[in-house]
Amino acid sequence: MNPVGQRKCGHCKQFFVADARQRGRQRYCAAPQCRRASRAASQERWLGRPENRDYFSGPENVARVQAWRAENPGYRRRAGKRRPALQEMMNAQVAPRRGPADQDEAVALQETWRAQPPLLVGLIAHLTGTALQEDMAPVMRRLITRGQALLEPNLNKNHDRKTSPVSGTRAAGTAAF
Repeated sequence: MNPVGQRKCGHCKQFFVADARQRGRQRYCAAPQCRRASRAASQERWLGRPENRDYFSGPENVARVQAWRAENPGYRRRAGKRRPALQEMMNAQVAPRRGPADQDEAVALQETWRAQPPLLVGLIAHLTGTALQEDMAPVMRRLITRGQALLEPNLNKNHDRKTSPVSGTRAAGTAAF
């Protein structure tokens, strides 16, 4: 017995809810293999009708196909052809390193920039009052260095856990945020 509002798929025999627009006609579920079976059964029914048996053969159909191909030149050739790229591919360029002081400059600014979360970039733009990457880059480097120092454990043996902002405890006389 069918569950209420469901019917059995003609291919996989599983119950499914038919689309509301096709409720009276839908015989197959939406699974890919069932859709293929539905198309094959539809094609078989269409070819089984007497008026459609010779649709793809005979001199008049050959003329029909030839006329269509004349109206649509290159139809089959277009599908396999790849169109040229709209933008040329650039080879990666590495800036020469001049010394340890220029190590930050060796990494392209654009590469560093895209790795940052949008919140950080927006905050820096708001604080600096500019949207130019060159102007915001030093501020971003300072903030990243400061953030890493706060998030990474301090390897200094003289580190005082009681007064460290990372430890979660407050020093005496300080107020909570």
